[in-house]
Amino acid sequence: MPEKYAKGTEIANAVEVLKNDKLIGVIKLQDSIKPSTKKALKQLREMGIKTAILSGDNEKIVESVANELGVDEFGAKLLPEDKFKWLEENKKSGKTIGYVGDGINDAPSLTLADVGISMGLSGSSASIEASDIVIANDNPQKIVDGIKISKVTRRIVWQNIIASALVKIVFLSLGAFGVTGMLSAVIADVGVTLLAILNSLRALRYNPNKQKIKHA
Repeated sequence: MPEKYAKGTEIANAVEVLKNDKLIGVIKLQDSIKPSTKKALKQLREMGIKTAILSGDNEKIVESVANELGVDEFGAKLLPEDKFKWLEENKKSGKTIGYVGDGINDAPSLTLADVGISMGLSGSSASIEASDIVIANDNPQKIVDGIKISKVTRRIVWQNIIASALVKIVFLSLGAFGVTGMLSAVIADVGVTLLAILNSLRALRYNPNKQKIKHA
């Protein structure tokens, strides 16, 4: 029969091996943490993003994993409604929440979060349907890449908006004083549109792996 087996802070499931009703050994079963997970959480901290683990597992197991990963906060023995309530309370305080999950019980929280992220390979169909972003290869590093890409895209959008607004204001002002005519205004409008398109194409060449991490 499997039982809880603890050695220091390391918690795992264990299976006793018996021969003729005599214990001859214990096989320890434990999930390993992906190296990519540690790297991704380290980068999130460097970007000024706080992280938390919300789990329904035993408190000692969750605490051990949380300490190893260096997350800011953790919760154990949580039911789906407990996770949902945690998100509600943090959203009320004005925080922007990104929630990563792969189980059926994560679907309500994925829907409530500002950005719901699910794992495509190991995730359930319910969590995938409820999420905004699906990571196809289950690599947590893609979360960091997604944040970097979103920041670059947002910056490009604001550049286009500001450039378009400035050009329109300038030519409206010049037109009001009779300095320029309708043809100049049309040419300027088409020109700024082309510049916005070319500027937007920079996002296609963006490589998040070469981008330096900046504090949020």
